[in-house]
Amino acid sequence: MKYIVQICRIFVGVLFIISGFIKLNDPLGFSYKLQEYFSTDVLNIPFLEPYALAISVFVVVLEVVLGVFLLIGYKRKFTIWMLLGMIVFFTFLTFYSAYFDKVKDCGCFGDALKLTPWESFTKDVVLLVLILVLFYGQKYIKPIFKTLPNTIIALLSFIVSLWFAYHVLMHLPSIDFRAYKIGNNLSDEMAIPETASRPVIEYTWTYKINGEEKTYVDNGSGPAKYDEVINVETKEIDPGFIPAIQDFTIESNDEDLTTYFLEKEHLVVVAMYNIYNSEKEGLEKLKSFTDDAIKKGYTVIGLSASGDEAKQQLKTDYSLNFDTYLCDEKVVKTIVRSNPGIFILKKGTVVNKAHWNDIEDIELEILENANLSLDFELKKELDEIYALDQGIREIYFAKSKEEKDAIAQRIGIPIKENALDYMSLWGEIDSINMIKVEKIVKDYGYPGKSLVGEPTNKAAWYVIQHSQKIEQYLPLMKEASSKGELPKHLVAMMEDRHLMYNGKPQIYGTQGRTIGMKTDNPIQIIWPIADVGNVNSLRAEAGFLNTVEENAKRLFGDDFVFKNYTIEEVNKLDKTN
Repeated sequence: MKYIVQICRIFVGVLFIISGFIKLNDPLGFSYKLQEYFSTDVLNIPFLEPYALAISVFVVVLEVVLGVFLLIGYKRKFTIWMLLGMIVFFTFLTFYSAYFDKVKDCGCFGDALKLTPWESFTKDVVLLVLILVLFYGQKYIKPIFKTLPNTIIALLSFIVSLWFAYHVLMHLPSIDFRAYKIGNNLSDEMAIPETASRPVIEYTWTYKINGEEKTYVDNGSGPAKYDEVINVETKEIDPGFIPAIQDFTIESNDEDLTTYFLEKEHLVVVAMYNIYNSEKEGLEKLKSFTDDAIKKGYTVIGLSASGDEAKQQLKTDYSLNFDTYLCDEKVVKTIVRSNPGIFILKKGTVVNKAHWNDIEDIELEILENANLSLDFELKKELDEIYALDQGIREIYFAKSKEEKDAIAQRIGIPIKENALDYMSLWGEIDSINMIKVEKIVKDYGYPGKSLVGEPTNKAAWYVIQHSQKIEQYLPLMKEASSKGELPKHLVAMMEDRHLMYNGKPQIYGTQGRTIGMKTDNPIQIIWPIADVGNVNSLRAEAGFLNTVEENAKRLFGDDFVFKNYTIEEVNKLDKTN
């Protein structure tokens, strides 16, 4: 019994220290796991969620300290009772999680080692048995050192553990076990190899044939003969290959920009899982850092799960010169354990990460495309112009009065009593914006990438695109595009719109029309294309990422079937509708 107790003592003590240290390295990550347990879907004790971080630190420090106490034989009764209490609680938790399939990963070893719920429960049962051996054989647990050295070691274990927890909370985990660690390429971590195993799904079909109800189990093909399928149940037998990163996206309101940004040569990302919960001191540091990054040639974006209103408020309150895109909250929390935090990518590979406390320590090189004289005042003016240009159009498409009012408040226009009254502002805003843009063009020429950066270099284009002065400014746009100041595909869109306004066939297939909007049978068409046979090649040369057929579905819905009309056919449709 004496030797069995010593073996159990070493095994349990070392395991508690390792498990505790891994979580101590990332107490914020463990707190997220506790929040998951506390949620209404699991234990239904949401009142504890605000205290998850404090509980996390307490538990992981206690875990390490108890492991040390056990190894050195310090206060054996207290130590064993505490170990027993903890393992009973965690055994219940992992059983509940496994039996009711509530939490997929217990977080016992943080991100270093993922265990399934049943594996976690099995591990806790084994530990429970070992601790019970210690409980009944505690008389064999003797202190390794005398009283004073034992007390000093015990006290030091507590102080060092507490200090380490504080250190990683104020900076970042010392060891990064996540798929977003420095050196990893996000595209590679998301990729599924062609040779990867596929999910195996078992299908149970309940069906009737010749009036008799039967069941049939297969891989999805279904019974060969049947009169009626009553029900189909599926069960996952094998999940197949699961990539390390599954839900990482960078999205605007209109499109998925993940691939676009992961191909950027130098990308700085400001991660804020929840803007309203971000540390104010950290937000105050963002402007100088991100402005410096933009001037040095980096593309800078934000990433958050917060809504448009919060993103715009952040940009306004702190005079930030970058846009924030949408990403799942859990993913942003995983990327960097700081709110806000910084991570830097080079063609999708993580080259640096930092807590907001350490922003000053990040040294950014001056890139070849640096523009140290970027005009942020002009950029701010154009960003405000763009916000109004797009905002008034968002109001038009918003379905409810509440949505329209929220957008109006965000872009700084008066809230109207009647939803239709917003439309009276459309023309007024476009006219004022055009006056401002014309003055800017007169003073600076076209405000392109080298003057105001991206995506602000598109702001003037939007305003002119929505005006009656396309013909006047199209040559200026072409010149700006030839110098790399404006994307080629935007000039292509403007050229198509100019041709359509003048009743001529377009080149790139970007423009659509609805004929007979006031009739019972409106007809949606893509405006006639001059060279439809080569249009997709021309689109690719201009920088479009989709075909004319895909663009048509984007404009008019997935059921839309592209057909190229002639000008004569369109004129005839106009007359008959």
